[in-house]
Amino acid sequence: QVQLVESGGGSVQAGGSLRLSCGAAPVYTYRSNCTAWFRRAPGKEREGVAAIYTGDGMPYYADSVKGRFTISQDNSKNTLYLQMNSLKSEDTAMYYCAAKSLLLRGCWTPSGLAEYNFWGQGTQVTVSS
Repeated sequence: QVQLVESGGGSVQAGGSLRLSCGAAPVYTYRSNCTAWFRRAPGKEREGVAAIYTGDGMPYYADSVKGRFTISQDNSKNTLYLQMNSLKSEDTAMYYCAAKSLLLRGCWTPSGLAEYNFWGQGTQVTVSS
């Protein structure tokens, strides 16, 4: 059973930065898979924030975070990151990392986002204005 463990959440003022990390236990090879960050704000549905195809490192972003968030991976450490800059109050949410091995529907299409089947427990990000 793959376990994904997030860290790096916290409270920050608007305009600040945080970096989320997601490691795997036991060691999980991210190569040739999709890994992603999702978030769920109170009273809202879960949404995809960013994803990366580990085969070639192609990133995908939600429009709401483009230019502010950066997804990256360190294959040597089996760790996924989400650098979040210029944070806004609307970024407040529980953030989850996720991974999947199925690639047919892609990493970022609506049907592809529904295929993520490995999840972390979440880390809370709170941005105060």
